[in-house]
Amino acid sequence: MNHLPDGFYVSKNSSVHRLDETVKVLSLAVLVAAVVMTNSLYGYLVLFLFAASVCFLSKLGFHAAFGNILRLRWFFIIIFLMNLCFFKAENAWISLWVFNPSYDGLMQGIKVVTRVVAFMIFSNIVNATTPPARLTSAIENIIFPLRLFRVPVQQIALILSVSVQFIPILFEEADVIKKAQTARGSELESKNYFKKATAIVPLVVPIFISAFRRADELSLAMEARGYRVDAKFGGSRKVHIGMNEIVSFVLCCVLLVVQIAVF
Repeated sequence: MNHLPDGFYVSKNSSVHRLDETVKVLSLAVLVAAVVMTNSLYGYLVLFLFAASVCFLSKLGFHAAFGNILRLRWFFIIIFLMNLCFFKAENAWISLWVFNPSYDGLMQGIKVVTRVVAFMIFSNIVNATTPPARLTSAIENIIFPLRLFRVPVQQIALILSVSVQFIPILFEEADVIKKAQTARGSELESKNYFKKATAIVPLVVPIFISAFRRADELSLAMEARGYRVDAKFGGSRKVHIGMNEIVSFVLCCVLLVVQIAVF
C-alpha cells in the first residue's frame, strides 16, 4: 500500500498535531455547531476557507482531509436527490407521483450535503492529527463528570474511539473485497446501474463478516494484554492548556459566533 486509508493518524510535526487532544475534540464540537448554524452561501465559503487553513497548518495532504468524501459521492448524490424530490410539495416545479422537486428542496439538499461534507473534513483532520490512544483520553476527559452518576466513562470513551478508528478500516476492507469481486467477473464497474446495484449486494455479507472478525481479534488482543472492564479508574491524562490551545479554541468560538450573528 502506498498510502494510509483515510481517517488514520498521520505523524507530522505541525502546530495542529501539537495541540492538546482534549482541546482539539472540544474545538471539533464547536466547529460542528458552527456547521449546523450556517445557513448561507457566504457562511459555507467561510467554513471551507477555515477548513483549508487548518489543513494547511496541519501539513496534511488533500487526500487525508478530503479523500473519503470523494468515495462517498453516491451517498451525497442520494441524500441530495431525496431532499430535492421530497422536502416540500408546495411550489413544486413538477409533480410526478410522489416526486415533487422544488426550489426549497434544491436548497435543502445543497445545505445537507454541504454540512455533512464540512463535518467530515473537520473530523478527518482531528483523526489524522491525533493518535487513537490520545483520542480515547480526550473523550474520557470530556465525559469525566458523568462518573458522578456511575456512568462507565472509560468504557464509553474506548467504544467511541474504536468505532471512529474502525470506519477507515472498513472502507479499506470494502475496497479490497470490491477488487476481488471485480477480478472474479463481478459487474461492479458496469455502466448499467441495475447490474451495478445487483453486484453490490454480494459485497455486504463479506464486509459484515470481516467487521465481526476484526472486532473478535481486537477483543482477544485486548484480553491478551490484560485489559479488564472492571479495572479501577487510574486517572485521566492531564489537559495541557497553552497559548496555542487558547488561540485555536477562541478562533473556533469566533467562527461559531460569526456564523450565528452574520450568516
